[in-house]
Amino acid sequence: MVRTMTIEDYEQVFELWNSIEGFGIRTIDDSFKGISKFLKRNPDTCVVDVEEGQIVGAILCGHDGRRACFYHVCVREDYRRHHIGKKMVEFCIEKLKEEDICKVALNAFVINKVGNAFWQRMGWTLRDDMNYYDFTLNENNLTEFIHK
Repeated sequence: MVRTMTIEDYEQVFELWNSIEGFGIRTIDDSFKGISKFLKRNPDTCVVDVEEGQIVGAILCGHDGRRACFYHVCVREDYRRHHIGKKMVEFCIEKLKEEDICKVALNAFVINKVGNAFWQRMGWTLRDDMNYYDFTLNENNLTEFIHK
């Protein structure tokens, strides 16, 4: 069952993130405080999928009033290939349309073969006309990758 994410889901979502090989978690942004702030800014656009009482999928989705971005799109490995990712993406897109957002983007690590194949099957466009840059404002906000 796909539904809107709430802060009460944090523990299970964080557990899900930690179960996925290669997943990158930011020490500050992905903390309870960081996700609480994100959900307050985006109360209707983030999603989880719940199966048998457990969260098995999640998407953080936020926007700036013009464009949206998906973050931390994931489905637990043993629930993949059951259209959960597709249902969550469609849920988020409908919520964004309700807020008159016209475009959504995401970043996928080049080495994330499963994720990149998923986005290509979903009809998303891999752009080759721009470069992605970021600038770190807080050196304590480290990315920690999950290794099983």
